[in-house]
Amino acid sequence: MNTFKIVSCLILLYNFNSVVISSQQLSNHKSARIVGGDTAKAGQFPFSAAIYVQTATSTIFCGGSLIDNQWILTAAHCVDGAILFTIRLGSNSLSSNDPNRQTLASSHYVLHPKYNPTTLENNIGLIRLRQPIQYTDYIKPIELTNRDVQMYDHLTAIGWGQTSDSETGLSDDLQYVSLITITNEECKNVFGYQISSDMVCATGNYIEGTCLGDIGSPLIEHIYNPQSVRHAGVSSFISGNGCDQPHPSGYTRTYLYLDWIANVTSEVL
Repeated sequence: MNTFKIVSCLILLYNFNSVVISSQQLSNHKSARIVGGDTAKAGQFPFSAAIYVQTATSTIFCGGSLIDNQWILTAAHCVDGAILFTIRLGSNSLSSNDPNRQTLASSHYVLHPKYNPTTLENNIGLIRLRQPIQYTDYIKPIELTNRDVQMYDHLTAIGWGQTSDSETGLSDDLQYVSLITITNEECKNVFGYQISSDMVCATGNYIEGTCLGDIGSPLIEHIYNPQSVRHAGVSSFISGNGCDQPHPSGYTRTYLYLDWIANVTSEVL
């Protein structure tokens, strides 16, 4: 039976325009990338956040989503044990000199109190920006879904993760891919009873989905109607057999955490 993993990227930062990347396995779990996707247009996903996470031993890369002018929604895996976050908003490119980009630093995060790094249950976390950010045409929040993900929903995943197992670095340009959700019972046929009710799995037509570097990035509903784009899931895991496999990728269901998110983001810190 297949297992799921989270794999993070170890980033050696000489500067933000020259990044050397290698793979590091953390907690025997493997992360996610966008495979079989397309390159996003400027401003297409104005809520997308590129997050460099500094821990006591390394720097890893994650995705995230701006949900209001001071909060980023991401995976618990991306904030657990973090010392400092460097967050890029407003640009689809990780390296180009984009005038629409804003780079911010933060050290404040909130980990879901029931996050389990072994089972990946409740793999969701929040990062608080030091100051409220000003919105632009390229920096806007995403609305959170008002319903739970249903089976066979057509959704979209985005991220800067690898585009194949043979490509060992991040994608310089933000990628997106269309996926369809499957039932948890179908997902258990691949991963076994590791799949819990707070998770949802999605797959593409063949080898399409997330990979190394995509953890924390959003799963989006109604992407073809820009007026009703909503955050439906947080990228959480992929197949332990790698990304070039016709296996589903896994996400944390946003809808189940709306009350927790509202309580955390409404506190005066």
